[in-house]
Amino acid sequence: MTPAFEHIPVLYEETLRALNPLPGQVFLDMTLGGGGHTEGLLKATAPEGRVLATDRDARAIRAASERLAEFEARLEVRQVCFAEAAHWIEPGSCDGVLMDLGISSPQVDHAERGFSFIKDGPLDMRMSQGEGMSAADVVNQWGEEELVRVFRQLGEEPRSGRVAQAIVRQRVVSSFETTLQLARCVEGALGGRAGKHHPATRVFQALRMVVNDELGQLEKGLVSAWKVLRCGGKLATITFHSLEARMVKRFAQFWGADYEAGDAADTPALRRPRRPVMRWYPRKSIKASRQEVLRNPRARSAQLRVMEKIEDLPEGREWAWRGDS
Repeated sequence: MTPAFEHIPVLYEETLRALNPLPGQVFLDMTLGGGGHTEGLLKATAPEGRVLATDRDARAIRAASERLAEFEARLEVRQVCFAEAAHWIEPGSCDGVLMDLGISSPQVDHAERGFSFIKDGPLDMRMSQGEGMSAADVVNQWGEEELVRVFRQLGEEPRSGRVAQAIVRQRVVSSFETTLQLARCVEGALGGRAGKHHPATRVFQALRMVVNDELGQLEKGLVSAWKVLRCGGKLATITFHSLEARMVKRFAQFWGADYEAGDAADTPALRRPRRPVMRWYPRKSIKASRQEVLRNPRARSAQLRVMEKIEDLPEGREWAWRGDS
């Protein structure tokens, strides 16, 4: 395998145990990454099972394809985003689907990708390099109010106004081109490091999420995953922060209920009965063990949630869980 893209899959044993892959089955790994989870699924479904995999990062695909060359006949990989999975995979054809929402270690560790506030590199952050706007485009071109909204909503940064104001002042003097330029600006605005987290952590998270439309992709990906999953199959999601976790829980709670709310207050007398579309498997999220966190500190915030599909989403109502009619 290309050594430049090595990645430790989080919650590896727990994920395989929850999905319970068997020989001959078909699985979709919506985040190929370093290929760790994919390899486990390929081994468990041998000799005739298949794994379909997607990733937005061409570099990850090249490295993982090299690593998994021995499984080439049973592995199909495409460079697409979550939302496009249902466009090329037959509905109801997968026994299980995995969505690992974490950014991979190589993307953070390689400075040229622009994700790190520790190593200097171009302020990029695009998972699919060369496509769409970069983080530099956002911080240099977006208005102060837009930056405040992004940092507050996606980064959950309580002092987002102070950060946005500092960025707007600084870019008048010179545009932001590198990660350390931005990290130093944020650090200066927030008064330096306090505690174990770098002051730019939330701002960099927010920029990465907006550049890659991560919540939009997750929202569409959940619906796509449900379409390609067979009844009785399982969808496993691995989330790393509260915004992702809340979206997954909202999807599952809405479609796992045996009624639909009749008003915004969910007045019991107005509830409309319906059959649930999914059930939790198990009910609570699964977290990394202490031993895993010691081996891989990036696993400390990971949470695995698993749902079992009972039925397809009602036709024409796939987005009802967002509040759409």
